[in-house]
Amino acid sequence: MPVIRPQFVPPGSMFKKTLTTEQRLRKDAKVLRAFIAVYCRVHHLRHGAAVQCREQGRDYCAECHALLHYALQRNDRCPLEPKPACKDCDVRCYKPQMREKIREVMKFSGIYYVKRGRLDWLWHYFF
Repeated sequence: MPVIRPQFVPPGSMFKKTLTTEQRLRKDAKVLRAFIAVYCRVHHLRHGAAVQCREQGRDYCAECHALLHYALQRNDRCPLEPKPACKDCDVRCYKPQMREKIREVMKFSGIYYVKRGRLDWLWHYFF
């Protein structure tokens, strides 16, 4: 009698849902807006930087507003299908200076949310 073994499911894959390109872009934009807003609030706005723009209920200084629009533009123009996470991508569409800045923002904001118990944002970011 043959032994029937259950099919192997890679860890984490049973929780991932397939997103359309448009859904993925909206999700990425939502995470970018939240992460850049937190970074801006802590690093710039608390230290007296003027609010340059208020977008979707979040305040941004001029530098962070420019970074947000640069990142959203790069996200929308991604040539790959399906779009991978930018940190895992081999195509370097960010300028080196902007790439370092967005890495700094994402690192700070991820730690910020973990320390404050906002694991839901990290869930959205990674899955």
